[in-house]
Amino acid sequence: MKNAFKRLVIDTATPYLYLSLIIGDIEVGSVYQEGDHNHSVTIIPMLSALLEENDLQLKDLDQIIVGIGPGSYTGVRIGVSIAKMIGYLNQVEVYTISSLILLASSSNHQRMIPYVDARRGNAFMSLIEQRENTLFVVEDDVLMNATEFIRKSGDDAILIKSGKPKIEKILSSNVFKRVENIHDLVPNYLQITEAERHLRSS
Repeated sequence: MKNAFKRLVIDTATPYLYLSLIIGDIEVGSVYQEGDHNHSVTIIPMLSALLEENDLQLKDLDQIIVGIGPGSYTGVRIGVSIAKMIGYLNQVEVYTISSLILLASSSNHQRMIPYVDARRGNAFMSLIEQRENTLFVVEDDVLMNATEFIRKSGDDAILIKSGKPKIEKILSSNVFKRVENIHDLVPNYLQITEAERHLRSS
């Protein structure tokens, strides 16, 4: 077990905090918990407990997979910042994944629209297909009117708004990308902030 490949998955882009520790291809521990805009407060204690339960330290990790959004502006930054810190300080490889793909992996439906509310009738969405426990991206992540995207995606696409990711699907799918330079790792916001919006309109 000591020499088995160790991965940590982090996602804070949705209302749910998700952490997963994988040794070999087995998820040995996880956290999937709805927050109250408090991911920044809970993630470090939960991560520490997850590692301690498995007699590991951050330096023992071989790989980090981090959800880079889209989703909550503040939430996305929390996960990405922690992944950058761990990767940089411990020389751990970091890979990125869409938070919407993580969400879609929770479902067994064939065609899925992972959905994170963005208010005012808009949502962060993509269109994902699942075949033989493998995920395929049909439409990339977008921020747009939810009704319009759902209509054009077809009646057989099921909305997925919550659900604990199934890590075996993630590992068997070609859905994450290596970060070549840790300093270049940035969230996929897909939207401007309120401050930027006001600045552009002034």
